[in-house]
Amino acid sequence: MNIESRLAQIGSQSDPQTGAVSFPVYQSTAFRHPKLGQSTGFDYARTKSPTRSVLEAAAADLESGHAGFACSSGMAALQTIFALFKQGDHLLVSLDLYGGTYRMLEQIMSRFGVTASYVDTNDLDALESHRTAGTKAVLIETPTNPLMMITDLAKVSAWAQKHGLLTIVDNTLLTPFFQRPIELGADIVIHSATKYLGGHNDVLAGLIVTKGKELSAEMAFLHNSIGAVLGPQDSWLLMRGMKTLALRMERHQYNATRLAEWLKTYPAVEEVYYPALPHHPGHEIQNAQSSGNTGIFSFKMKDARTIEPILRNIRLIAFAESLGGVESLMTYPAVQTHADIPEEIRRKIGVDDRLLRFSVGIEHIDDIMEDLGQAIKAAEREING
Repeated sequence: MNIESRLAQIGSQSDPQTGAVSFPVYQSTAFRHPKLGQSTGFDYARTKSPTRSVLEAAAADLESGHAGFACSSGMAALQTIFALFKQGDHLLVSLDLYGGTYRMLEQIMSRFGVTASYVDTNDLDALESHRTAGTKAVLIETPTNPLMMITDLAKVSAWAQKHGLLTIVDNTLLTPFFQRPIELGADIVIHSATKYLGGHNDVLAGLIVTKGKELSAEMAFLHNSIGAVLGPQDSWLLMRGMKTLALRMERHQYNATRLAEWLKTYPAVEEVYYPALPHHPGHEIQNAQSSGNTGIFSFKMKDARTIEPILRNIRLIAFAESLGGVESLMTYPAVQTHADIPEEIRRKIGVDDRLLRFSVGIEHIDDIMEDLGQAIKAAEREING
């Protein structure tokens, strides 16, 4: 069955007793046992609950994995994955990285003796040169946030498998509608499901999908033991959002591509970072391993003085953190999403005070373009007197 149909049908045939097309929200945290030594399959909601189970099964199916795990946020999902590692373990991590992931590694996991090296994960020589006896996994964002760097997942997964390393892929920006890392060799896929999967800026959630029975069993133990699980109401909201994922991602991609191409020709803009553009590094890799592009891109203004007036003058577009919702949002990474990354590291990779990140919504393209255009023109008038 095509992915569009599988998305639209999430949960619709999972309640045979009532025939409910929209799977119910089971609020119960406790479940009766028929008798001693017997279970309905549900005992305590932290371990397993009916609404969350339908969501997790859908996530595993969509990502071609063995099992899915729904968490209370993307960071909760990341923490659950990091619990696989112990003191002395080492991770190879994408160089251009979401600031929250960097904060988790450097300020929390470091307390437990887990270390990380930040490298261009598409460069096998760089990965090899940073690999140590304690290296256990490669953590990849592709595309990265916010500079849209691309990693060849099949190539790196094969290299990691050769050295007995796990390949963990953050698939938040492309979703399983456009990219399925497990099919390319990854072992674990993670999502901040708050973003495109939920799609409406109204639910905080994270998803993990694992490959194979052994790894899935270990993740199930950690998921239950740590307990950062997703509640039933949020599980239902996430399923509801995912039903329209195909339609939304197609519109996000269309709008983002149009805007990126337009901004590329704008005199006040120095650079646009978007994998759909032919000049973008990794463009061919992206096309080979993905069936489409995300709705987020970043662009760098020539003059840092234009940043504040652009953010002040946008009207339809909201100056707000997060991404992936139906509404267009613009973020200033240097002081928001990537503020926890030291300035010298940010500037080295290009996340400086001239960079804006744009999560393009599903509004009419002409309205988005008009709003961004008037904001840039207002900023130019202001700095030029």
